[in-house]
Amino acid sequence: MGKFRFRLATLLRLLENARQERRAELAQAYEADDVLRGQLNDVHENQRQLLDACRKAAGPGEVDVDRLIAGQRYDLLLKAQEQYLNQQRENVAGEIERRRAALVEANREVRVLEKLEERLLERHREKENKQEIKILDEMGNQRARRERIL
Repeated sequence: MGKFRFRLATLLRLLENARQERRAELAQAYEADDVLRGQLNDVHENQRQLLDACRKAAGPGEVDVDRLIAGQRYDLLLKAQEQYLNQQRENVAGEIERRRAALVEANREVRVLEKLEERLLERHREKENKQEIKILDEMGNQRARRERIL
């Protein structure tokens, strides 16, 4: 018998490549979430610093009303940014879930073909073993015949 050749090897390679693409896409989505989380942390830090600055501006002594009003405007801007970033993170979370599901499906497709390849390889080996046993039996029978003749 010949060497085992999986006839769907090209399809398996294509599916493995697709799975690799799904992994890369999922990694990109996680990176996007990390960037958004970093931006959200920056907004929270700016809010904390603004709160400290407003407390100092409203402290004992002369009150700088313009500075407090500017602080309130900036706080509204930061809250809007925070809301926008949270919305973006929700969108990215949905995209992460979609991409994770696509990766799970790609993994399943690859595993199905890999299992098929394993089963076909095992069948091929069994056929080779049977063929080898057949040849050895035939050789043994021929030897036995020669020995009887002599």
